[in-house]
Amino acid sequence: MSPETRKVLVAMSGGVDSSVAAWMLREGGYEVTGVFLCMGTAGPREEASRSCCSPQDAADARRVAEKLGIDLHVLNAGEDFQGIVRAFADEYARGRTPNPCIHCNARIKFARLLSLAEAVGAGYVATGHHARRVSVNGRAAIARGRAVGKDQSYALFALRRDGLARVLLPVGELADKAEVRRIARSLGLSVSDKPDSQEVCFVGDGDYADLLAALAPQALRGGDIVDSAGRVLGRHEGFARFTIGQRRGLRVAAGVPMYVTRIDPRTATVTIGPREEVMAAGLTASGANWHVEVDGEFEATVQIRYNHRGAPGLVRITGADTFEVRFAQPVVAITPGQAAVVYDGQVLLGGGWID
Repeated sequence: MSPETRKVLVAMSGGVDSSVAAWMLREGGYEVTGVFLCMGTAGPREEASRSCCSPQDAADARRVAEKLGIDLHVLNAGEDFQGIVRAFADEYARGRTPNPCIHCNARIKFARLLSLAEAVGAGYVATGHHARRVSVNGRAAIARGRAVGKDQSYALFALRRDGLARVLLPVGELADKAEVRRIARSLGLSVSDKPDSQEVCFVGDGDYADLLAALAPQALRGGDIVDSAGRVLGRHEGFARFTIGQRRGLRVAAGVPMYVTRIDPRTATVTIGPREEVMAAGLTASGANWHVEVDGEFEATVQIRYNHRGAPGLVRITGADTFEVRFAQPVVAITPGQAAVVYDGQVLLGGGWID
């Protein structure tokens, strides 16, 4: 099927970004169909305040579609989504800090949209992510969104390279989030002032203890809090409640600010230390996915978490799906389980999972 067709499937979450994305594409001459991806209730409690398929979001998406005069279809991805939730719990049980949104984007949202697009003869799929599709050496790639502080390209590194030519990201071209909301208000969309969704949609109010208790209770085993010399400084109520670089909630009096430097799931031991002990000169990563051809060694900017600004370093390819980074200056809190995403200026080259 040729991507020249102007049919596009837009993932409409019921939020303001995807709503404005649908309008922008319709105004750009595309034949737009909305798709509401229903992930189902993922947590252990049916009464969870925020699920990945809340009735409010579904209603908001339908109201926007009616306002824009486009069709909206519901695509049930709940069974696939359970694998994302399971992996989230398993990573915490391994002493790592997962990023399920990246997996969800690649394995479910874009994968299911592209599959549906193939089935119905649509040339493109689109979302409301603040990122841009660009061309590098004649091939589609992804670049940072123009809205400073709202860029979401980091969460798209795991998308398959062979599908990028069919991805549209219209909102990424807007200068700021205020412009998105201004457009929504001018259209009379009810979601114009709707708050942004939380990062991990299946964890109510940011508390994942109930989820871990149901799926990976071993991650909530108590244990010792020690310093780098092994001296016991206190006790904790579950090693999965901590992440590398964490300062708050340690409940240990040490005379100086202390940070989590290591988590050992075998012994349920959490090691803490002063800031200099949470600084690192480099990282290794696996599960690499590259959007642009890379080889050998090259200088780049590497972003190590969603809200990290990125740091310059030397990237060295070490295997078919592995690489290492040596930073120009030590960086704080390199966290196993998070993504290391590699950029050349504004262009996303690819990335992998920090080991």
